Amino acid sequence: MDERGHVVTTTYTSYQMIVGNLTKSLERVSEQPDVARETEYYRSKIGNVKSIDDFMADTRLYNYALKAHGLEDMAYAKAFIRKVLTEGTDDDNDFANKLADPRYKSLVDSLNFAAHGAGATAFDKAQKGVVEKFQRQTLEEEAGEDNMGVRLALYFERTAPTIKSGMEILADDALSEVVRTALALPDEIIGADLDRQAKYIEDKVKIEDFQDPAKVNKFLERFTAMWEINNPSDSYDPLAPFNSPASSGISTDLLISINNLKLGGK
Repeated sequence: MDERGHVVTTTYTSYQMIVGNLTKSLERVSEQPDVARETEYYRSKIGNVKSIDDFMADTRLYNYALKAHGLEDMAYAKAFIRKVLTEGTDDDNDFANKLADPRYKSLVDSLNFAAHGAGATAFDKAQKGVVEKFQRQTLEEEAGEDNMGVRLALYFERTAPTIKSGMEILADDALSEVVRTALALPDEIIGADLDRQAKYIEDKVKIEDFQDPAKVNKFLERFTAMWEINNPSDSYDPLAPFNSPASSGISTDLLISINNLKLGGK
């Protein structure tokens, strides 16, 4: 207990309480009136959407899908999102494939108008899949209202299996926050050359370990312990890792920098 008699729950314990009974946690979120209302609207309307124009014309559908993929704060960038969806991901040169942030490819995977045209929204991934992503995203955001370390841990646990390189970690503000915290990296490293930062991360952690849930859990145990040491008071800005234009991920400046790096050799 703290000095006021309140029970103090550690970041790791709070995280474990959620992931240890994830189905129940997600059910609780899905039953919230605002979530249930928006989900019912999405389910009732998405099957009628036959084109990118239809999708983007319905603000509620558009916002729901973007939030589901952690891109809520990019909703204003409609030309950017339209380009992502229009080009798809079949070709290496497609826009989403040139972006280091994998959430744009995930959006295309859910709503692949480029590959399936008018039939894109008939697939389970466009309907049930997006709903499940929305509920998980909402769960993580709510966890962050009490403890941002828990939100970061939940996000990392969900995203870890998709990580393929140190550069992908750097491309996502939330992932890099977790890794920097767990490895006790100094803030000064943020200003270093991107390639050097990526190599340093890959030297310190085995990226393939993130495919193993047990190893991810151990890494997050380390992260949450370090998080509590580094954030003992309310002086920390809890939304900092999620306040970039891409919500829980890449900042605009970093996106441009990494995109230029990837395009440099082409």
